Amino acid sequence: MRLHNLLAALLLLSPFGHAETLVVKNANGDPLARVMVTQSPLAQPAADLSDDGYAPNGVTNTSDPATTRFTNAAGVVSFDPPAWPVTYRARAQGYVDAQLPALEGELVMQRMTPEQEIASYPSNVWLSQLDFGGDADLKKTFQLNCAFCHQQASPFMRNERTEEQWLSVIERMNSYGARLPTDDHHKVATLLREEYRRLREHPETVPAPRRWDDYLATIEMTEWPIGDGFSQMHDFLLHPNGYVYIGDNLFDRVYELDPKTGKYTVYKVPHDEDMTLGGIMGNRFKVFPKMYNYLGVHSFAYSKKDGNIFITPSMQQALLEFDIKTKTFITHPMPGGYYPHTIRVDDRDRVWFTLALSSQVAMFDRNTKEFTLYDLPARGVMEWFILKTLPVIFSISPENRPQPAPDREGTGLPMPYGIDITPDGMVWVARLYANDLARIDPDSGEVTMIDFPYQGPRRLRSDAEGNLWIVAFQDSLLVKYVPASGEFTSYKLPVVNEVPYALNVDRDRGVVWVNGNQSDTILAFDIAGESWKVYPLPRQRFFTRDIEISEQDGAVYTTNSHFPTWQSEGGVPTLLRLTPLAR
Repeated sequence: MRLHNLLAALLLLSPFGHAETLVVKNANGDPLARVMVTQSPLAQPAADLSDDGYAPNGVTNTSDPATTRFTNAAGVVSFDPPAWPVTYRARAQGYVDAQLPALEGELVMQRMTPEQEIASYPSNVWLSQLDFGGDADLKKTFQLNCAFCHQQASPFMRNERTEEQWLSVIERMNSYGARLPTDDHHKVATLLREEYRRLREHPETVPAPRRWDDYLATIEMTEWPIGDGFSQMHDFLLHPNGYVYIGDNLFDRVYELDPKTGKYTVYKVPHDEDMTLGGIMGNRFKVFPKMYNYLGVHSFAYSKKDGNIFITPSMQQALLEFDIKTKTFITHPMPGGYYPHTIRVDDRDRVWFTLALSSQVAMFDRNTKEFTLYDLPARGVMEWFILKTLPVIFSISPENRPQPAPDREGTGLPMPYGIDITPDGMVWVARLYANDLARIDPDSGEVTMIDFPYQGPRRLRSDAEGNLWIVAFQDSLLVKYVPASGEFTSYKLPVVNEVPYALNVDRDRGVVWVNGNQSDTILAFDIAGESWKVYPLPRQRFFTRDIEISEQDGAVYTTNSHFPTWQSEGGVPTLLRLTPLAR
């Protein structure tokens, strides 16, 4: 019996194997509600990580989860008997974190000083006070290009830097994939230096974040750590077989995790011998000491016919298929198009995905094994020219490849991003930089473009009635579009200066779940009541990119995909599940 199992067995035989309850109070003896209490393993089980710090292909390890609950109105929280040695952390807004070896009796939490409390605020409220010299359009441009990988205005970002250092950061971020306009580099560098300094010197100007709510006592969050500080757990899939499949975008691995046991098996995506690091995009992450992205595992969808999983490899001209029975990968080479992105499978078992760089949508017919590419229209002659010359541009080695100077309109990069299929079979696409939607009729092949009256349509999903729900990224809005009437309706997010990355719709329960990646939250919008609930997450700098929903119980899954991961609290990516507590 391994040491971990032995300790767990001894623990269950001890008095500490019983359910533990804690009463939390303030210094006056009053009960404290809405205290976040996290039960974490003292240590993770021994794991085979012999492949450069990762599990070798096909090897199964175990991730013991952390569990988070909130105190009720009486200041009480209880946990089920732990299966292994654990420790506890109590966190409440305006109070100093408390570390506990066990839940016994009472905990008296101490108030933070005003300086400590402001420093503990999430990134979004600090970001809300950056006004970029009163240039609202420049701030939106900054958010569009500089807030899709990590949190802005976090403690790390608020550090003092010279203008030259900020310019170096901006240029490096643009080499990673940001498109901050060339003409704005110096102005943004100067404003970031000046405005972050102003906030550090006058933190009292930062508004308090939204207060936590009493309904938090009715939910539980579970986190499974996977990967390491260099990983990026980008998109993932909750499969009908009960497993969750998570893609490590930077290391070409797929994690198959069983939430019932915490056991996970890593499958390493094979690549051709002649492929180079970074694929056809080139190695954009040369400063990283460890990297293994020849394909760039991105988005996931499964076939209702046989359960096989389809994955977009953003760094190659291909589509990946993962056979869930044989646990092997099948590569379907694609005849054209660049940067396979978000993916869906329709009821006729056709695989649809966006091609973000070439402004196309691809369809893979599983019956014929053939691809069909749909061109989305260019917004002008220059953009048309750039898109048409992409094959020539990509024929040049990445080191010598010319790069168009980005502008605020994103000329040459309309970027079809999110995609979904409505119940009537229509395919809908959001173009992030073009601020428009595309509808594709699969039967006729007709493409219809629709102006999106907000900025930054990133990912979108259909509800049961065929209405589309879309996040307006830099406008901090949730948007509903009714195809039947052509009507748009916007809903302001319940937290300030959020930059929502994606969403998903619980069709059975009528709830839209939105990724709150700057505010350390997940946001839930009740469609019928047009009301919000906000769920704070257990870690600071918790950046989420996608949401999956269990049809059985409505549990919500997401991943902490902050890049770089080491900036996130704990320094390790996690899969998180939010579930209602049984009453």
